[in-house]
Amino acid sequence: MKPLLLVDGYNVIGAWDVPRAEHLSIDEARERLVHLIADYAGYSGEEVVVVFDGHYTDRMTRSRQMVHGVEVVFTKHAESADNYIEAQCEQAPRWRQVHVVTSDAVEQTVAMGRGAVRISSREFLLQLTQTRVSGRRRMREEKVSRGDIFSRLPPHQREIFDRMRKGLDE
Repeated sequence: MKPLLLVDGYNVIGAWDVPRAEHLSIDEARERLVHLIADYAGYSGEEVVVVFDGHYTDRMTRSRQMVHGVEVVFTKHAESADNYIEAQCEQAPRWRQVHVVTSDAVEQTVAMGRGAVRISSREFLLQLTQTRVSGRRRMREEKVSRGDIFSRLPPHQREIFDRMRKGLDE
């Protein structure tokens, strides 16, 4: 089972300089963050859930949707992202690795008490950037083409297939 990463979305946006620097609306910031996290999830292999507060909204039900392989949750009225994340930590099997991204000190303490590893929002933003850069570098160095299975093979296997193609192994 993949490790689970639970992200308090508005908490991360609050720690992120980009929305302020680029004068993004809250909708634009959410969309950009989810896109970055989806990119990160592709490199990290984690199951990722990004949770946004619906605490102060009139939303009567919780909504969930998959966006580029990331589950995005909007909590309902009177339910904070913290409440949702705490419940998910509680429901996760003890053997499953769970990481919680938040800078809320109380939430960090509760998550750790339930067996999760805490990551501050600033740490996570650095991790997003570093993972993206190293992943792209690796893709470039390996010259991996997403549509070319041959390029994904180890060099010794490519050599075997190339010799077979040329009829040299007869």
